Amino acid sequence: MALNQRLDLRQTQGLVITPQLQQAIKLLQLSNLELESVIEAELERNPLLEREEPDNQIESIELSPSSEHEGINSDTVSELSLDERDVVKANSDLDNGFDDRYEDGEPPKTETLGSDHESHSMDWSKSGEARSSFDGDEDGFGRTLTKERTLHDHLIEQVQMAHFTPAELALAQILIDSVDEGGYLRASTYEIADRMGCAQSKVESVLSTCQGFDPTGVFARSVPECLMLQLIERNRFDPAMAILLDNLELLARRDLGALRKLCSVDHEDLQDMISDLKALNPRPGASFVRETTHSVIPDVFVKADPAGGWKVELNMDTLPKVLINQRYHSQVSQNVRNSTEKDYLTECLNQANWLIRSLDQRARTILKVSSEIVRQQDAFFVYGIEYLRPLNLKTVAEAVSMHESTISRVTTNKFMITPRGTFELKFFFTSGLASSDGEADVSAESVRHRIKSLIDQEKNSGEILSDDRIVEILKEAGVDIARRTVAKYREALRIPSSLERKRMTR
Repeated sequence: MALNQRLDLRQTQGLVITPQLQQAIKLLQLSNLELESVIEAELERNPLLEREEPDNQIESIELSPSSEHEGINSDTVSELSLDERDVVKANSDLDNGFDDRYEDGEPPKTETLGSDHESHSMDWSKSGEARSSFDGDEDGFGRTLTKERTLHDHLIEQVQMAHFTPAELALAQILIDSVDEGGYLRASTYEIADRMGCAQSKVESVLSTCQGFDPTGVFARSVPECLMLQLIERNRFDPAMAILLDNLELLARRDLGALRKLCSVDHEDLQDMISDLKALNPRPGASFVRETTHSVIPDVFVKADPAGGWKVELNMDTLPKVLINQRYHSQVSQNVRNSTEKDYLTECLNQANWLIRSLDQRARTILKVSSEIVRQQDAFFVYGIEYLRPLNLKTVAEAVSMHESTISRVTTNKFMITPRGTFELKFFFTSGLASSDGEADVSAESVRHRIKSLIDQEKNSGEILSDDRIVEILKEAGVDIARRTVAKYREALRIPSSLERKRMTR
């Protein structure tokens, strides 16, 4: 077979994700804090971008009780007023997954849904500006210099006053380094003695002294030992209490009869011993742990409309307002000296345009998806969690003419504040259980709520419901559920079994 060279022309189709589209997708799934970090980085990198308070309006959508489950039609919107020097807007949509289309050169518009089609203004770009200052700032620079006291620091201070020899002091510091946040020693004395090349009895002696440190119970190697140290300090440790500490698993199962036999005490004495245990702290070091509290800033507000239905609004304070300084761009363009500077200025302008378009598209997409979620879960907002409907990404994606991956990105780390509390958007997507009548599925979250309500009512009725009995009650209410599913939901709610609840009642 002869070898030869040919030049062929072929036509193929492919999907190429541009850098601008990648940026839009990335911004869509960011939370408020992450988005603010990205914006700050862009402001530092791009000299054409700036922050400013545009004189826009509030962006919102009103849902009337009779509104259909349909996507938002951008042809039914009205214009916003924009400062012509500040913002350069996009003229095309980003992707088929972002299906908010508007005409070339047409600015963002207000969107109205419902049978009455009344106009309501909206403005997502009017947001609070992040500020940091040393003057007049309650959480100022001085507060950032403070350091919270840790358990390790507290123990080191006590070691310095324990009159240890240099060798004992070294062992004590090793022991402190092996204490976890709860105050428990996570290394054996044999391991420490082998590492330090000393006798294990020497480590035990230092450990015995350290176990007298504050808080009482620190340096314990197990829960029974931690409780024993605290009981010794209170002069409440005796042979019966030692047996009780050795059989804590029986106490967890509420098998009080077996405990009375092992401890050789009557019912009243056993109750006093249990009361003494309840007064103890099984995690003595936990008081030094300071967990960081993360406040949730909602992206969307859902309010009841006096005329009926719900009004969905974007949180203006969380939405960035990034503008292009056209005056500065014009001044710089007149002083361009070579092609390199011209290319750099053009790139900065294009990147700024795409960033503003991406932010605009992100806000519109969040508002559209949130509005559809409110439509789908209208019964939840009116009647409560028992009326939460099964909902998946595909249902919302088809309703708003977007891709499921877009819905998933929109609902990640986004929160909605409603009259019933603050929820992550993903909370409203729940699996469904088949109903006994076959008419409609029931949300798994609402079933878990029903199970918890039934068990909470046991205190009033005096009847302890078994998993089989809960299955019967739910089937009578129209929920077709298996006993193992009830057990799984009950364990997820951290509710003990019916046998353990009976022992607790006794």
